[in-house]
Parts: sequence; structure tokens; C-alpha cells
Amino acid sequence: MDLKGKRITVAGLGRSGFAAAGFLKDMGCDVWVTDSSSGGEIDERAAALKERGVNVELGGHSKRFISSSDMLVVSPGVGDESAPIRMAKEAAIPIIGEIELGYLFCKAPIIAITGTNGKSTTTSLIGHILKEAGKNVSVSGNIGIPFTGEVASYKDDTVAVLEISSFQLEYTRSFRPKISLILNITDDHIDRHGSMEEYSDKKKKIFENQGEGDTAVLNYDDAGVRPLADECNCDVLYFSRMTKVKGAYVDGMHIYYDAGEAPEKVMHIKDIGLAGEHNTENVLAAVIAARCFGVAPDTIRKAVSGFKGLAHRCEYVDTVNGIDFVDDSKGTNVDATVRAIGSYAKPIVLIAGGRDKDSDFTAADGIVCKKVVHVVLIGEAKDRIAESISPSVKKSKADSLRGAVRMAFESAAKGDMVLLSPMCSSFDMFRDYKDRGDQFKALVKELKDGGKE
Repeated sequence: MDLKGKRITVAGLGRSGFAAAGFLKDMGCDVWVTDSSSGGEIDERAAALKERGVNVELGGHSKRFISSSDMLVVSPGVGDESAPIRMAKEAAIPIIGEIELGYLFCKAPIIAITGTNGKSTTTSLIGHILKEAGKNVSVSGNIGIPFTGEVASYKDDTVAVLEISSFQLEYTRSFRPKISLILNITDDHIDRHGSMEEYSDKKKKIFENQGEGDTAVLNYDDAGVRPLADECNCDVLYFSRMTKVKGAYVDGMHIYYDAGEAPEKVMHIKDIGLAGEHNTENVLAAVIAARCFGVAPDTIRKAVSGFKGLAHRCEYVDTVNGIDFVDDSKGTNVDATVRAIGSYAKPIVLIAGGRDKDSDFTAADGIVCKKVVHVVLIGEAKDRIAESISPSVKKSKADSLRGAVRMAFESAAKGDMVLLSPMCSSFDMFRDYKDRGDQFKALVKELKDGGKE
């Protein structure tokens, strides 16, 4: 596609919008950027773009920034009801997302990963395995590295590994990965999409353009994912912890890969350096992607055994007075927290709460009753979560993360674990989940330095 000389408006000046605007400017476009917010990093990005001759408006959206455009490129955080999208639809201006923009100029085969939970870990793991196999890999997308910031540097032998969120899939049109993976679909982002059905429909867009020669990888154990095979127009491989399937599965204490010829023993479960059954699922999915790109089983085993996971995902922080502290700040929905709690045998003091996404917190009640001795709640959702958890579970409320950490520490016994796994987004009290997790770690360090009073 030749966009040189075209007037393109980018809505949103977060990481993705900033990268898209720079990419379009490099392509010779007349670039306009609009964002309803201002201050901090937004102002810095705006200044950098203005120096390059990009037109930028902050603090609102004016019609003149939209109405004469040849195309609107929307950042993932820009919802369907936003003013730029509404104005573009009224003017019959084509709308695409940042992922679609990158795809239009991508010459590399794409492995695209989506799902409610496990996306970042699986994306990073696939990238790690392929790198260990000597392949030229670029990892980007929802993981924090915009696709449009990377795509221009791709070489003929590059393999693009993309983490893709439902927000990013919303405005894809022709996006067609070589391999798509749907890890799971559970309750999340209902505040944005309106219903589970709409949320699932956005996830399914990852394979809607796939065809002959492509592969969709689906979680056989997820009741909302397995039936999607009927909607795929490409080859389908499954992964399963419980059933022998065409794809990757667990049998006894080993992981096998079987694409329909003969089963290959890939690795022992103990070779996985990540805790929890959910991480076994992530490894199974990664095994399929790696084998589809010709990576030998022994190389996969060595790469997986050396992979230690990502920050803020069930990350061990420290032990203070015999109490373990674990940072799962990326646990921004109920299912993520359920999976995190299920990964540990120790009694748990859970710190949860934040900005509600219209989640069903009662879905956590069963495992909380079994494994959590005390729930310390923070943020806007603390009252709703308290009402959703059985009265038999001790609950407390704190006005700050500092107060919650101190409260959890004082109530925990030697041998217990304090787990930060909020079930909510962070935006009521923090910049993002990383900021929340980093503050948690700093508070644990303070406890370590000061001891239990």
C-alpha cells in the first residue's frame, strides 16, 4: 500500500499511537495526531512529533483533525464510542488499528498470540525459544513494544512474534498471521466490549483471515475456545493438559507433540521453570508454535528450562520473617488471580482490588475459601470484592497499597505467602500494573530493611 502524501490521523498518543505517527511520517504521510489527554509523557511525545512536522492537538478532539483525513489509525485505548471514531464513521473515513497498519507493511511471517491470560509470558517464551534456535526474531505488540515501531526494520529472515489484545484486534481488517494462538477466553474487559460474546468475537478476529497454509492453535481444555475450530478456515492444532490431542499435550509427566504423524517426547514437566498449571498450558502452546517453525524438541526443552518468566507475573519478590512475598500485579482479572492462587500450596494472604472492569468476582470465591486465609482489599472495587467473597474468609480494607502491605504482613504467619494479585486494573491508584508492582516491591524492601515491629 502506498500512503505517501496521504493525510492520516492517529487517535491516541500512547506508545502505539506515537510509534504509528512516527512510522507514517517516515512513509511520507501528512500526519495529524489527536489525544484527549495531556501532560507528562503525552506532552513529551507531542513535542517530539511537532519537531518532525506532525500536527498535534491535546486535551480534546476537533473535527478539523478528522474530517479531511484519508484514514484514521486508532490506538488500542481508543474505544468505539470515542469522538474520533464517531466523527470518522460519520465522514465515511476508513478506520484501522495500529496492528493493521503494521501488517500492511510486514514482510515477515507472524506468530500472533491472544487470550485473556498468559499472552505476555507465552509471547516472550516463543520469542526466547526461536532465538535459542538461531532465528531472527522480533517480539512486539501488546507486550509494550509497538508493532509499527519494529516492522520497518524486518529483514527477509525475520519472524514476527506479536502479543495481541482484544483492543488491538478490534480494528484489524486484513491481518493474517501464519500462526494464531488463542490461549483462553474468560471474563475480562466487559466494561469496554459490553458482553462476553462481544469480547469473544474480538478475540476470534485473530484467525478470521487465515486460510490454506496457516495454523490456528487452540486450548482444548477451555470450553470457550475449543469449539472455535469449527470457525477456522485453516489447519487447527490443540494443546491440552488433560487429553491427548493433535498438537501438544501432557501424558504422565512429559509433554508430547503430535501433528498427526507420530508423537514426539519434548520434555519432562520438571523442566518447566515456571510455577502453576497455567504456565504448563503456556509452554504447550509455545511448543506448537516452535515446532511449526522447525525447532527441534531438544532445543525447545533447553530453552524452556532456562526461561524464568516475566516481571509482575507470579514473581517472587523476597522472604521477610519467613513470609514469602509474590508480585502478580499483572493479575488484572479474576481468572488470572484464580490461576495465581492455584499455583501455590502455602496459605495465602491476598492483596486485591483496583478499578473494576465489570468483573464477576464471585468466580474467585471457591479457591479463595480453600487457600486464602485473609483478603486485604484496596481501590475502587474493594467493596464489590468484599461482598463477593464468602463471609467465612477474613477480609480487611486499606486506603493505600502501603497500608495493605503492612496489614497483610502483620496478619501473615511464618510459612504463609503474601500475594499481590488484584483481579482489577490499576488505573484508580497507579500509572499502570508495572507501577503497582514496582511500588509493591519497594514496600516489601522497606519491610525487609525494617523488620516486623
